[in-house]
Amino acid sequence: MSRSNSVPSTPFEAHITDLGHDGRGVARVDGKAVFVSGALLGEHVLARLRKRHRHFDEAEVVELITRSPHRVEPRCRHFSQCSGCSLQHLDAASQIAAKQRVLAENFERIGKVTPQAWLEPLTAEPWGYRRKGRLSVRNVTKKGRVLVGFREEQNPRFVTEIQQCEVMHPALGPKVGLLADLLNGMDAVNDIPQIEFAAGDDLMALVFRHMQPLSERDLAALAAFGQQHALAIYLQPGGTSSVHPLWPENPRLAFRIGSGDARFEDVELEFQPLDFVQVNAGMNQLMMARALELLDPQPTDRVLDLFCGLGNFTLPIARRVAEVAGVEGEHGLVERAAQNAARNGIANARFHVANLFEDQRAADWARAPWDKLLLDPPRAGADQVLAYLPHKQTSRIVYVSCHPASLARDAGILVNQHGFRLASAGVMDMFPHTSHVESIALFERHP
Repeated sequence: MSRSNSVPSTPFEAHITDLGHDGRGVARVDGKAVFVSGALLGEHVLARLRKRHRHFDEAEVVELITRSPHRVEPRCRHFSQCSGCSLQHLDAASQIAAKQRVLAENFERIGKVTPQAWLEPLTAEPWGYRRKGRLSVRNVTKKGRVLVGFREEQNPRFVTEIQQCEVMHPALGPKVGLLADLLNGMDAVNDIPQIEFAAGDDLMALVFRHMQPLSERDLAALAAFGQQHALAIYLQPGGTSSVHPLWPENPRLAFRIGSGDARFEDVELEFQPLDFVQVNAGMNQLMMARALELLDPQPTDRVLDLFCGLGNFTLPIARRVAEVAGVEGEHGLVERAAQNAARNGIANARFHVANLFEDQRAADWARAPWDKLLLDPPRAGADQVLAYLPHKQTSRIVYVSCHPASLARDAGILVNQHGFRLASAGVMDMFPHTSHVESIALFERHP
């Protein structure tokens, strides 16, 4: 290793002056930024360098010299090793404040815009909230056992061996170790690289990806595990289209939005275990109420919902407006969205399949007049859509974002190129104890 890339093992003192967007503390040592895992804003730490880069270095805490008053004891004993969470050592109020700060910095730095008002952050139950995710599986010969968990924080090539997960849905979180025991006794111990999980309101499903056909003995073991723990078991021998249930024969995954909430009439959405759904059911409920409040749907409105997925926003909106159209790139999601509309007795919602990262301005739905627009894009954002939408008759846009940088960029486009103002914005804690920033913004056209 060259001298410029060598990593000294001698610990050094560092004062943490900021919290990075990934949850690591930020210090400056000899004028160079150092990202310190396990450190919080305001702390003075003894750190050890892990990696050198040209413009920054990476380090980890060896000892806390001065502790932040906002530091708390992580609930999970795997916290420092597992990549599933990065902020369990920071109190809840400080976590959400840090995320709001990240959003504000992105608006200022990238979009060159500032909201006229900041929305109160949305928070829900911070434990046992994760109803969807992927567990990695690895049979480690040297340890003589199977490991099931999320990737390690410091070395993503390795799997963290966990017995239970504090943020995972309670139907599965306490049973992760039992999954390892199950796999350890199977013939296909080396042929199952991952397990995906997805929970509806009444049922948790596990999808076992397997690289070789499973033996009758393994199939019986998986079915018995599902029966014992009230879990639906699916198999995935190939691509996503190969997923099929093992037990029970016809499992039903579904969740309700609005049940018991007087602010909007409820709908029920059925889904398949690999479909995209919002990971946090409690936050999805709160997010829906806020989105409807900001969109302010009226009985005569025509609303366009882009990146609509299963109809998570489309169907509640449809209850309040004259017409709504949902557009999504994945054919299976659009098909299930239409089925969900019919199942809920909603006749004023139409759905279209379209790749929204390609120019769709010639499509009928793109040329139609829409009073209001809802956007819920993936991390890449919606800048390609904003090249031809919204039209001049669109007066209000609600933008739900899972990446503050793309939202900030698109906010600049809407304000500077389309004549909107950024009326309000705020964060929603969709992923507590992680650095993930989910947010929502309202854009209104200048009169």
